[in-house]
Amino acid sequence: MSTQTLHLVIHGRVQGVWFRESMKQQAEQLGIRGWVMNRADGCVEAVIQGNEPAIAAMLAWTHAGPPLANVTQVEQTAAAGEFTAFQKRPSA
Repeated sequence: MSTQTLHLVIHGRVQGVWFRESMKQQAEQLGIRGWVMNRADGCVEAVIQGNEPAIAAMLAWTHAGPPLANVTQVEQTAAAGEFTAFQKRPSA
């Protein structure tokens, strides 16, 4: 099964709503590797890496996010790199 790596920028009410921790938990359940962090512009940025079904499930989750989030847009582009776990990075 092929591995995909995507760079995501998630827009909307996505900070202060437990988005990063929820995404980390979701990623670990799905076997996704990569990272997530808050950006100074109010967005959440992430890189996700995994097999196609796991990536599809993670993308579906990011369009909704945790209960208090209000996601308005998810930008995705191809990314590169090798990751061994999923990290919640400090805010940038």
